[in-house]
Amino acid sequence: MSATPAVAVGVARRRVLSVTVRDRPGVLVRIAALFARRGFNIESLSVAQSETPGTSRTTFVVFGEDATVEQLQKQLQKLIDVIKVIDHSEGPYVDRELMLIKVAVRTPEDRVELRQIAQDFRARIIDVDRHALIFEVTGDEAKTDAYIEQMRPFGILELIRTGRVALPRTAGQRAAANDANHRAA
Repeated sequence: MSATPAVAVGVARRRVLSVTVRDRPGVLVRIAALFARRGFNIESLSVAQSETPGTSRTTFVVFGEDATVEQLQKQLQKLIDVIKVIDHSEGPYVDRELMLIKVAVRTPEDRVELRQIAQDFRARIIDVDRHALIFEVTGDEAKTDAYIEQMRPFGILELIRTGRVALPRTAGQRAAANDANHRAA
């Protein structure tokens, strides 16, 4: 049986929650209203179809105390169109976000340096103009934050980031299933 790290009671931390729901009108509004009633500010939100036709997965990033987030999860499970709620913060997971960033190009030297930075970050140039480049950056929050900082000296003209998406790591799922099987035996 694996031990979970102890977290101080009453300490707020960032949580990544995935909620799988039936594709029906108004579901997202009801979920967002529940977050608002519980006093959560949604830091990040991403929603799209899942692997199962007729269902969507929504990933929320919120900041809260463990007990409050656990209560929120229980209330989410009670909503009619909610199929499953996962708190990725409780185990190993992979998360990514997508960012589009338009950066000013003032000189030929800037263009060369911007291309080199993009290569270092594995960013893609998706639009080229005489006075600007648009980059696509995919990665975790730390990577996108670091890319923004590298671009600031050149002049960020526009920027947009998607919400994070997350999935539990496969090895973590197997370990959790094995733990559950051992407890049931």
